[in-house]
Amino acid sequence: MARTGSGKTAAFLVPMLQRLRRRDPGAGVRALILSPTRDLAMQTLKFTNQLGKFTDLRTSIIVGGDSMESQFEALSESPDIIIATPGRLMHHLNDVKDMTLRSVEYVVFDEADSLFSMGFAQHMHDILRKLSDTRQTLLFSATLPSALADFAKAGLRDPHIVRLDLDKRISPDLKLVFFTLRQEEKLAALLYLVRERISSEEQTIIFVSTKHHVEFLNILFREEGLDPSLSYGAMDQEARMIHISKFRARKTMLLIVTDVAARGLDIPLLDNVVNWDFPAKPKLFVHRVGRVARQGRTGTAYTFVTSEDMPYLLDLHLFLSRPLRAAPTEEELLKDMDGINLKIDQAIANGETVYGRFPQTVLDLVSDGLKEVICGCTELTALEKPCANAFRLYLKTRAMPSKESIKRVKDLPREGLHPIFRDVLRSDELSALAFSERLKSFRPKQTILEAEGEAAKSRNSKGSNQWIDVMKRKREVHEGIINLVHQKGSVDPRPEEEEAGDISNWGKKRNLW
Repeated sequence: MARTGSGKTAAFLVPMLQRLRRRDPGAGVRALILSPTRDLAMQTLKFTNQLGKFTDLRTSIIVGGDSMESQFEALSESPDIIIATPGRLMHHLNDVKDMTLRSVEYVVFDEADSLFSMGFAQHMHDILRKLSDTRQTLLFSATLPSALADFAKAGLRDPHIVRLDLDKRISPDLKLVFFTLRQEEKLAALLYLVRERISSEEQTIIFVSTKHHVEFLNILFREEGLDPSLSYGAMDQEARMIHISKFRARKTMLLIVTDVAARGLDIPLLDNVVNWDFPAKPKLFVHRVGRVARQGRTGTAYTFVTSEDMPYLLDLHLFLSRPLRAAPTEEELLKDMDGINLKIDQAIANGETVYGRFPQTVLDLVSDGLKEVICGCTELTALEKPCANAFRLYLKTRAMPSKESIKRVKDLPREGLHPIFRDVLRSDELSALAFSERLKSFRPKQTILEAEGEAAKSRNSKGSNQWIDVMKRKREVHEGIINLVHQKGSVDPRPEEEEAGDISNWGKKRNLW
């Protein structure tokens, strides 16, 4: 086990090449590498050819999307090494009667946790049964889910586990930035980040939840004069390889991807990661941000957090064993700006994570321009509904946060602006924001009718008592209902199971920002 970007591919390729050494046409297939995706298999083939450049070993790749005939021809040449995806390999094993894996000495399950999460568990068990009992089996993974542990117990003899970076699940050179905002503000926030906060010389990968969002952001960026690359599972394979190659060659500086398409992609000099949608599982977050701050380089992971995502944020920091604190409010900064900023800087230096709001003035300004762009582009307007439908389906299928984190969200303090926006605010703007935040939490003691009645009464105007009498009679009629609602709000009668499942209403029940 080792985190993403730690060199797991070389860790199994170098011993494999040393063990095989030279070609043996009569021995059959001697090494098998299983990858969860076609892209990862192609990438492994590239590294195998590079590391084995001065050997005569022959390698074949068996993945979906290529013609079966060409793969039959490659297999007929008796390759020493096969790099394959489980589904296509089982297809060949079932169709070709004479094909056997009994000669395999060395088998690797690369990104083994993904092989299970993507539904290849049965294929993996079937392939194991077709291998020799004397083979050496290696599983490489960034995480160790229970299904993978059970597989290791059942399919391996006397297994040994090696863990690297156990206490450092993410690179210490990686800066984590969490922005709290509403779902509809993400577009404006992303565009502002790409234009104003991220250097045009830095390469950034943007993770989104569905292929529809990939296409939407691609068109939007092009309308705004930006040229991104993109990749998602259902994308044409040739087009996907072209986009990835352009990004690797630094011809484009933005790459928009889904998790399935990005798994295993090796881009060593990546500078930033943007999590458009908060990952449902902490381990997925580790996989995403593990692509940044490699090989002694620094990097930044920006993550958008809506009110519904707050329990996931708490779960993540429990998993990382990192303290989490809210950014200081505008009122706190006005009292002692230098002292508060010094404390925040010290907290970040000590490994604490600070989450805070995006400046509303910035979001409003960018949003106005985005509305015009979207309304003026038929492709974008046509994609709005598919994106909304796909996102609703994504929310239904993602894993739930822990019940404890759902409960803890209610007690979180209100957060202020994120510290990275210190440079965009003057003292007068800070005062205006503080007033705006106080206004949001203001709750009048009287209705508008009562207030007008009191004002009229103070001016000795006729008819002033009429408004007050109306409201008094209304309160008498509805007082019992109002008290009942208040009682329900103070003591939630719902069972725990319903409470845990009702995560979609967090934003309505508690005004977090």
